[in-house]
Amino acid sequence: MRSDGSSSSRNNSAGGESVVVDWGRHKSSCGYCKSSVHNSISHGLWAHRVTVYDYQDLLDRGWRRSGSFLYKPEMERTCCPAYTIRLRAADFVHSKEQLRVSRRLQRFLDGTLDIKKPVELMKDPNTSKDSCNRADNEVLNLSTEESMSNNGERKSEAEQILHYLSDQIDNVVQTCVKSGVFPLDIQLPKASVKKVLPAKRKLFVEESEDLQYTSNIAFQIAATIRRGQSCDNDQLRLSRHSAEQNELSPKAIAEKLASSLTQLAETSGLLIKACNGHINFYSSKKQSSSDGSVQVKTVLEEAAAGCPSKKCCLKRSSEQPPPKKRRLEIRLKRSSFDPEEFALYQKYQTKVHDDKPDRVTESSYRRFLVDTPLVFVPPTGDGTVPPCGFGSFHQQYLIDGRLVAVGVIDILPKCLSSKYLFWDPDFAFLSLGKYSALQEIGWVRENQIHCPSLKYYYLGYYIHSCSKMRYKAAYHPSELLCPLRYQWISFDIARPLLDKKPYVVLSDFANLRNGELSPPDVSNNVKEVQYDDIHQDSNDPFMCEDEEMIDHEYESLSDESDTESTGLRSVEIEDGDISNILIGLKSSRLRYKDLQQDFGSSELETQLHRYMRLVGVELSERMVYLL
Repeated sequence: MRSDGSSSSRNNSAGGESVVVDWGRHKSSCGYCKSSVHNSISHGLWAHRVTVYDYQDLLDRGWRRSGSFLYKPEMERTCCPAYTIRLRAADFVHSKEQLRVSRRLQRFLDGTLDIKKPVELMKDPNTSKDSCNRADNEVLNLSTEESMSNNGERKSEAEQILHYLSDQIDNVVQTCVKSGVFPLDIQLPKASVKKVLPAKRKLFVEESEDLQYTSNIAFQIAATIRRGQSCDNDQLRLSRHSAEQNELSPKAIAEKLASSLTQLAETSGLLIKACNGHINFYSSKKQSSSDGSVQVKTVLEEAAAGCPSKKCCLKRSSEQPPPKKRRLEIRLKRSSFDPEEFALYQKYQTKVHDDKPDRVTESSYRRFLVDTPLVFVPPTGDGTVPPCGFGSFHQQYLIDGRLVAVGVIDILPKCLSSKYLFWDPDFAFLSLGKYSALQEIGWVRENQIHCPSLKYYYLGYYIHSCSKMRYKAAYHPSELLCPLRYQWISFDIARPLLDKKPYVVLSDFANLRNGELSPPDVSNNVKEVQYDDIHQDSNDPFMCEDEEMIDHEYESLSDESDTESTGLRSVEIEDGDISNILIGLKSSRLRYKDLQQDFGSSELETQLHRYMRLVGVELSERMVYLL
């Protein structure tokens, strides 16, 4: 087992010793694949007390906790092999989706992200947890870039502006028809305004304006009039319009229309000019944004929404009160029962996971998310412990004083370990699961200044064969823990291997990059698991309820030899002298060698060998193993 060499020395001054009871090897129904044929098989320890240093080492050997129960999947035999996944926070690279989540929540806090009244959503098994199964979900308004409805009926902000400008040109065309400038008996085409891509924009010589939109309607009108006149043999009609025909070239039409759009130019702030038959809309270069939207967005949006008067729009815009800002508060508190948190957990479990209310009890909540065996370590001020200390915490997210999410986390010597997150379904549109993960990664980065050893963000288990768990790999670059040698392997190396096999000894492929080594014989290192029903339909790409609530009513399995039951290469299995295992007997702490003569038995020694292989030699000699 790898160790930084500091765990043992700190152990005595950080809450004493860890005390555990062997729970043996057990099987239960799998909470991921829901298979009726295959079982989840794991090893368990019931922890009376565990130091944060010992628990850090247990994490690095593939263990996790559910309350005070520690468990480790038996990777070679379980139906859904679960690999510990982590991320070095300093190396984290945001994806576009993650950046959108942060911007969306910030706009909500600024008051610029409008929401409509709650609506009833249809339940869809292929909809993400951030948006489905919430009868009272709140929906974003059209004014945001994320607020497109699934049926495509709503127009985005940019589309509203384009439609509005097109309508204004059509109004001017109809005025020209009524005044006799254009023929009355010819059906003229509708105008279409298009956005000009940044790469194609042409600036004036003085570079004070920026071309935003353009329309070629003048060419279409000229061509339509010519066709209509060529098909009509009425000489009187031709005579009547002969003078106008010479004037109705695309260039002349564009100039006429542009000169008639002066009112639009005044109210919108756009400069409208005719250029070689095109009608161009310019904005001040200083006021145009990088994405091409113009400074008159408010006026155009309100007019497109149906305001009868553009002057009225300007008045309403100026009289509108500033948007109401909201306040986000993030509180970190030590793990303890909080009635407000429990009420939110009940709401989350019943509305998001469809749990029956009578199953979401206070006792189950306490056992799952409040109880912890971790011994709290207070801050020391010497750079070895962060200001909040080490231990188990609840991170609360409050908006204007209302509790909207709670992250259950462990803060350890090398990492922040994310255990679970539950949130208010009324705020599902904010993707709080994704946002909380980004906050936790940011917390690690900030606190590494106070505690240099605090470098990683642990996301729990990664199950490649279960689609709903693959979101964790989106936090890039991540690493997976090799289930045999406990080395960390880049996910980019592991992914193609896991695409082929559920269980892989990842460290065999650690150097398989850029053709450095030939791959080892996969048949010897990868255990084939024969099942087809492991995948679940889910689009939950991100977050963040990591762990299943462990059901302690396991079916016990016999303690047959691990090498016989798993088929692992015996030379690879870590083993050692069990005589130095620390045994707890009543109030005494003794090495097994001191008890061997009186209490030794083949059954107990088989159990101790298995325990040593699971926790490692160092931990077996440091933690107290209660008989």
